[in-house]
Amino acid sequence: MANEMLSTLLLEYDAKRNKAELDLEKRKEELYEKIPLLKEIETKLNSSAINTAKSILAGTTSSCNDLKKEVSKLKEQKINILKENNIPINYLEPNYECKICNDTGYIKNNNGSTLCTCLKQKLLDISFNKSNMANIYKENFSTFNEKFFSNKADPEKYHINISPRQNISIIKNKCVDFVENFDNPDYKNLLFTGNTGLGKTFMTNCIAYELIKKGKNVLYQTAPVLLENIINQKMNKNNFSIDFYKNVLETDLLIIDDLGTECINSMKLSELFTILNTRLLNFNNKITKTIISTNLDINNIFKNYEERIGSRIAGFFDIYYFFGDDLRLKNRKTEKI
Repeated sequence: MANEMLSTLLLEYDAKRNKAELDLEKRKEELYEKIPLLKEIETKLNSSAINTAKSILAGTTSSCNDLKKEVSKLKEQKINILKENNIPINYLEPNYECKICNDTGYIKNNNGSTLCTCLKQKLLDISFNKSNMANIYKENFSTFNEKFFSNKADPEKYHINISPRQNISIIKNKCVDFVENFDNPDYKNLLFTGNTGLGKTFMTNCIAYELIKKGKNVLYQTAPVLLENIINQKMNKNNFSIDFYKNVLETDLLIIDDLGTECINSMKLSELFTILNTRLLNFNNKITKTIISTNLDINNIFKNYEERIGSRIAGFFDIYYFFGDDLRLKNRKTEKI
């Protein structure tokens, strides 16, 4: 199953890479027709590359140095022509979707090659994330609109002196900071608490989208499914094509949604503690962060879970309270109007 999934994805990667390279050839032909000098320079660069390789093999250092100087001049001339014609410098480069692996799915290193983060993410999405992250391309910081939230403070109702709009703007800025400081081990995890329909899922999608663009891997699971899958894997009851538990512990960002909706027992409490503790203490020798979304406030987390789980969350998570009118209900009313 895993090999079939990987083979299918690699065929998609081949198609993307071929398209990017064919598009480049088309752009080159069009540009060379308008500016023939660019084609002459490209031909000279290709010839110089071949001659440089021959000089290296022959051990003729002086000849090799002369060729390097010639290549440098040709490249400078090429850049100047592009600038003079208001053409982007990277116009004559393939537009690969992933700039890290150039749409191969692999990164070469001293030990051979490893899966690129983009291919890892696709495997995670297919195997585990599925519908959980279906909206990240339309729910991100560029589509965030604070005007959906009321600008009227209601201390009596929400027990806080700022408006829902001010509050969501503070949270949004914190989410941006979280993305920018993701690799800082001293930067805390996030706990989003509040009723449904107040933007918790939207904000987690915003963060997931930005981190995936940065080459990070994201695993997004609801608490009930997360804990059931882990227990099933340990009891050999599931047939996942890739190791679910290993990915839960090691993925760059783990999003646990709907904490508090699972049926709690001692085994699940033990697994939840292990997940949090392993990720918090960087037992995998890498920086990993976690976002928890829940309807429970911190007092109810301490009440419903073990002291050691509550203390991990209270000590290692920044807690943000979402409040206001249910946006889903507001949208439904607007549609009816």
